Amino acid sequence: MHTQRIVVVGAGPAGMMAAIRASELQQQVTLIEKNPSPGKKLLLSGKGRCNLTNTCDLDYFLRRFSGGGQFLRDAFKKFFYPDLIRFFEDRGLQLKIERQLRVFPASDRSASVLDVLKKALTDNSVEIIYKTALKDIFLRENRVEGVLLSDGKVLPAARIILATGGLSYSFTGSTGEGLALAQKLGHRLVPLRPGLVPLEVKQAYPRHLQGLVLKNIRLKFSDGERQLVSGIGELLFTSFGISGPLVLSLSGQLADRLSQGKRVYLEIDLKPALSTEQLNARLLREFKLSPKKNIRNILKNLLPVKLAQLFAQILRFGAEKNASQLSQQERRDLIALLKGWRLDILSTRPLEEGMVTRGGISLKEINPRTMESRLIKGLYFAGEMMDIDADTGGFNLQSAFSTGYLAGESAALS
Repeated sequence: MHTQRIVVVGAGPAGMMAAIRASELQQQVTLIEKNPSPGKKLLLSGKGRCNLTNTCDLDYFLRRFSGGGQFLRDAFKKFFYPDLIRFFEDRGLQLKIERQLRVFPASDRSASVLDVLKKALTDNSVEIIYKTALKDIFLRENRVEGVLLSDGKVLPAARIILATGGLSYSFTGSTGEGLALAQKLGHRLVPLRPGLVPLEVKQAYPRHLQGLVLKNIRLKFSDGERQLVSGIGELLFTSFGISGPLVLSLSGQLADRLSQGKRVYLEIDLKPALSTEQLNARLLREFKLSPKKNIRNILKNLLPVKLAQLFAQILRFGAEKNASQLSQQERRDLIALLKGWRLDILSTRPLEEGMVTRGGISLKEINPRTMESRLIKGLYFAGEMMDIDADTGGFNLQSAFSTGYLAGESAALS
């Protein structure tokens, strides 16, 4: 089986970009996808709007990755956000930059991004085989030689790019077969854990607050030894616990601590812009101006109605008590609740519900300059199946596009 065909497995952002780049360099490229169409997970990204990338500088960009950021330095030197923006704009897609330097299509539709990628695949004559999974990889003298597909067909291949994703959002087709095959071929897998995933809470409070979004708050997670403190942002209550940008950003680190058997609790600072002393002074002023107002109504001035009603039940001294009747200790209790409402974290949601997969192919076994396996000649990796994950904000998608581009170019030029 001697040929110059490049087989790319997985038509997500990494796989599509790898196929496009390799075909641009005049290679015969076959793209294998188990779904009936490409980019199923891409369509879900950014809540259907597709946060393509982020225009922050390279060093900040790398710091947004949990551990493998430096590994991406070569990929980003080859193809970074200016190149990605140019790629789409040159093909007619208008982009826009929003808060926190996040880049979206002006259409606010992920389908607009996918349309560009699909046309680029067609324009570059990439052969695409849908509804077909990878079953095996053939080697000769530790060099790739071909692939076995789920329909029994054997495709000769001089180079293979695996871009099959992790295990997050498994309903999109990310079911781990690529990871299993890489492991079978001798690659080490860093244990898979959920990233950017909601958290389950012990208390029943979230069920009563389901759908409520708290804005301009700060979170402090602790396992009794170390603390994780968020910036100021948003939290969303769900039927099982909590989600939202602040929670998702820290969830990967919390998953590691929970997997070690550590008990983790959360303190929510509902008024991070005010110190305890400033909040106390504000309450005293309000109590003086409205001594007959009860605590229930005071809380409604401080919090969303749903949460004010809940706090009225939590406070031991009773929500019907007038401001003038509140003792110094009761005022301290109220301030403590506003500055550090405690919830106990039980677990993360399952890996399948994470936005990204943490863990994957060990980066020690991949050449960062080419994305080629250090163990098997002609085998390349791209995207989420590697031990790379980042915060929300366009970082994970840029990583997928960059590693796909580098893998496609390296495979074409090898």
